[in-house]
Amino acid sequence: MADTGASPLPSAPPARSPLFSAEQFVWLTARVLEQRLFAYHFLRGAPDAVEAALDAYRNPDGGYGHALEPDLRGPVSQPLHTAHALRVLDAVGRCGGQRVERVCRYLTSVSTADGALPAVHPSQRGYPAAPFVPVVDDPPSDLLTTAPVVGLLHRNEVWHAWLFRATDFCWQAVENLEKSHPYEVQAAVAFLDCVPDRPRAQAAADRLGRLVREQRLAALDPDRLDAYPVAPGYAPGEHHFPHDFARSPASLARAWFTDEEMVRSLDHLAAEQRADGGWPVRRRHWAPVPALEARPMVTIEALCTLRAYGRFVG
Repeated sequence: MADTGASPLPSAPPARSPLFSAEQFVWLTARVLEQRLFAYHFLRGAPDAVEAALDAYRNPDGGYGHALEPDLRGPVSQPLHTAHALRVLDAVGRCGGQRVERVCRYLTSVSTADGALPAVHPSQRGYPAAPFVPVVDDPPSDLLTTAPVVGLLHRNEVWHAWLFRATDFCWQAVENLEKSHPYEVQAAVAFLDCVPDRPRAQAAADRLGRLVREQRLAALDPDRLDAYPVAPGYAPGEHHFPHDFARSPASLARAWFTDEEMVRSLDHLAAEQRADGGWPVRRRHWAPVPALEARPMVTIEALCTLRAYGRFVG
């Protein structure tokens, strides 16, 4: 047979491993983007293929839409979609260049008066959206949206005028947190793990870790979940565990938890894999398709977390 020059297809993981089961789930249920991401992370897939799949969600204004983040439907660009796109680009080492310059111009165009990002821009009005992300005419700045974007841009050494005020907003918001909830803390960690001022980030993370433990935002014992309150507005049973805050051992949030607590957390994460090979979505389900589209994302994230901690996946 003649050599066509094409790259060989990636080899499959061992049968009956967590990765093999997850692969079957991804091929059965995932969008093209998550199929490409899975192949990149676990099957030696190419980053170009991930970028090509992500391009389908990009709009002429430099932002991303088309339900890239499944809880916001419709074609319009949104900060949450664009934050998701940056996470994808960062995962495959492509978070830079003209593409990200265009993203920063979009972020500037939708920023609030203090230079940060709202959770949902009013352009979402008229399109379906999850009830827990309400659309308002004059949305406030949101740490949950802004902090991960700022963190990723710093991590990739992207410098743009938008970053200066947005970084100041994140510092002020993080350092003044008194009562929070798990998703907001996760956003703060995404900022602190990447911002250049490491001593200040360490001090802020130490304070935030104390807040997490005092307010019982992390379920430290998966066998006693009744001892940990679910945050207001979250779905019943929507607990967060140490691994949700410290996605890798390199995270500043890792120091918040003992080795024993992290082992229990990772054991619980591994045990959550369902018979179909995927991991469950713990947040509130509001429509069938968003829940289905989110599960491959959660599955890839779970596998990446387990692998980051040296757990066997396949």
